[in-house]
Formats: sequence, structure tokens, C-alpha cells
Amino acid sequence: MFFRRKISLNENDFSSVLAACIEGNNQAQKHLYKLYFSFSKSICLRYTANNEEAEEVLNEGFLKVFNNLERYDVSQPFKGWLRTIMVNTAISYYRKNKKHWEGMISIEDAPCPRFEEDVISKITADEILAIVQQIKPVYKNVFLLHVVEGYNHREIAELLQINEATVRSHYVRARARLQHLIKQNYPHLFPSNWATKAFNGNEN
Repeated sequence: MFFRRKISLNENDFSSVLAACIEGNNQAQKHLYKLYFSFSKSICLRYTANNEEAEEVLNEGFLKVFNNLERYDVSQPFKGWLRTIMVNTAISYYRKNKKHWEGMISIEDAPCPRFEEDVISKITADEILAIVQQIKPVYKNVFLLHVVEGYNHREIAELLQINEATVRSHYVRARARLQHLIKQNYPHLFPSNWATKAFNGNEN
């Protein structure tokens, strides 16, 4: 009869932590959870409406991480692998609760002003992400998946189970809504006649 050699846990050795997690070592799993809690929580918060939903996605995501650690390719960055799982878990949560989310309309579906690229460059990434949270989820998720996660329109369509034309439409609208909110929060970045020029330019 053969016995599996027990992995000794060395919290300073990441490969040791992963091996112990695969074996089901609770101490190792707690250590990995704490190590990547903030990183993972920030991802979950971007795709959910509040802290409670983010915690739900976070816990489900880590359960998937621990159940699939044996599939992790150690030659690839762990953060990238973890990020993909958290994003996919968040999107699955969104699809499952889509009707609830679509009822949470924070900005009306009005005509979009032309997007001013140079305005975005004048504020920080953290400021942009904070403002993005105020956008209707169906638009926000498309924007985040494309701009933050780097997915193309086809990949986003597959993730959200919608067609590419809808993805493009949602992305354009998300950018316009983002600019509208930036205008409200940072009016000094826009010329006084911005609204007239933006809407007129959008009619062409």
C-alpha cells in the first residue's frame, strides 16, 4: 500500500503553499486567501452593486480557485489566473441576477454626447473606476471587461451571452455615460460650451 507524502507548509515558499492547498491544508488555504484577499475583493467590487454581493462573488471565486488549483500552470503568473477566475465568477453572478441588475438604472437611456478622449487622461484610474460604479451594470460590465480586463468585443459577447453589436452599443453608451458623470464631478475639465458641441457633433 502506498501513502501520499504529506507536504510540509512553508508560508514563505509560494509553491509550498500551493501544494499544501491542493492537499486540502486549511492553514495553507487561509494563507492564500489572506494573501490575495484585497486583490480579489477589488475585482469583485467592480462587477457588483455592493459589498455584500462582492463578498458572495469573492467566496464563490475562491472556492473555484481551491477546486481547480491542480489545473493551474505554474509557468504562468498566479495573479492572472486568479483574476480570470474572479472575473468569470462575477460575470456568472451578473448573468444569474441579470433581471435584478437591469432594474437598477442609475442613468437614463438618453442620447449620448460625443466622447472626449483628452478629458479621461486628466483624471486617475482610481477616480475613473469609482465613477464607473455609478453606471448602469449592463453598460459598466462591458466597459470594465474591455478597458480593464482587456477582452475584445467577441470575447465579451461570449461571456455575457449577447451579440457583438450589442457589446459595441453598450461600450459606446458606457463611455458616454462615464463622460457625463465626469462632467458632473470635474466640471473644470470641460469648456463652458461642451454640452452643445458634444451633442451637435454626435448628430453627424
